[in-house]
Amino acid sequence: MGVRFISLAVLVLFSLYTGWTMLIADQSLAAFGLELISRPDTAQVVVDLYLMAGLACIWMVKDNRSRGGSRIAVVPYLLLTAVFVSLGPLLYLVVRGFAGERQE
Repeated sequence: MGVRFISLAVLVLFSLYTGWTMLIADQSLAAFGLELISRPDTAQVVVDLYLMAGLACIWMVKDNRSRGGSRIAVVPYLLLTAVFVSLGPLLYLVVRGFAGERQE
């Protein structure tokens, strides 16, 4: 199984779960985020999550550059990562795969 297939499965499942939780949530995404960063213990998790998101963004930009892609091509993935963190890199893997991955 290739990286794209696994990434697609995780992307679909996690997107469905994210959509479902947003539909049944009692508060907006922004209110939830503000509540998370108001306490040191949960703020640490948010900071850790966004550090990893930043690393994923750096990887996507460098991978896109190594493939000779335009700078604008990676922007939608970066924006998605800024809001939903893991969905941006997962979608990037589904669409682009790894640079070193064999194309079948």
